[in-house]
Amino acid sequence: MTKPLTVQQFFSLFPDDDTCLDHLFRTRFGEQVQCPKCNRISKFYRLASELAYSCQWCGHHLHPMVDTPFEKTHSSLQRWYYAMYRFSTTRHGVSAKELQREFGCSYKTAWRMGHEIRKYLGALDGQGPLDGNVEADETFIGGRKPASEGGHNKLKKTVVFAMLDRESGEVISKVITDTTGKTLTGEIEMHVAKGSTVHTDEWKGYAKLGEKGYEHSTVNHAAKEYARDGSHVNTLEAYFGILKRSIRSTRIWVSPKHMPKYLAEFEYRMNLRRTPDLMFRLMLSFKRLVPRVTAPEPIPF
Repeated sequence: MTKPLTVQQFFSLFPDDDTCLDHLFRTRFGEQVQCPKCNRISKFYRLASELAYSCQWCGHHLHPMVDTPFEKTHSSLQRWYYAMYRFSTTRHGVSAKELQREFGCSYKTAWRMGHEIRKYLGALDGQGPLDGNVEADETFIGGRKPASEGGHNKLKKTVVFAMLDRESGEVISKVITDTTGKTLTGEIEMHVAKGSTVHTDEWKGYAKLGEKGYEHSTVNHAAKEYARDGSHVNTLEAYFGILKRSIRSTRIWVSPKHMPKYLAEFEYRMNLRRTPDLMFRLMLSFKRLVPRVTAPEPIPF
């Protein structure tokens, strides 16, 4: 297993904004590229007046930051690269306040950087299909259950459902509206190949998996049974534990609206946990780019 980059190695590779921009251009377009305007194979030269490169034949400009998380940013590109590096080397994630302290920027800037990176990680990460032996489980994050029907402790919990392929280690986690059989079975049918063995707890929402073309194996948590003949959901329980501890320790609370982005971040690290050196390298490949955002999301304060 190759170790991730150290901080010193990172700054040796990306010492300034110009180095980061050259890397971004070469990664996205290559050393020589067919100009989309004159259709000739051309070398593109860096412009001094803007963050763009010009065709040697017709002068057409290519802007490597367009359609990336960095589009329309006013922050240093090296700062973006370093934030991505931080996301790849921490187990519990990076909060906006932590980025704010490290960069000396506003909270609004740090918050936006974190969320753009999380959306990008979601675009990089795959969504199955899972097969073989697959664990499936649901959990509730945030809020408190009401003390009574008329109680005032009614902060809403977010329902998170996850599936994990034991062979590949890939996990898929999603925010769902409820834990009914229709919802849970629908998610499993969407992401798990027919004929797979699905391991769950005794929750009735999984009762009809056998009718949908799956082998269904259960453990009875209510009876303190957590593993039996290879059937368990302990791997997902550990994943949920890391997710919840991270939210409590570094973020305090995450709204249902933004939870999918945080799940994308933790999914990405979980799926690459066996090859940690690839986390940052894959982020720098820019193979799957997020679509251009037409309207900014509101920033919470």
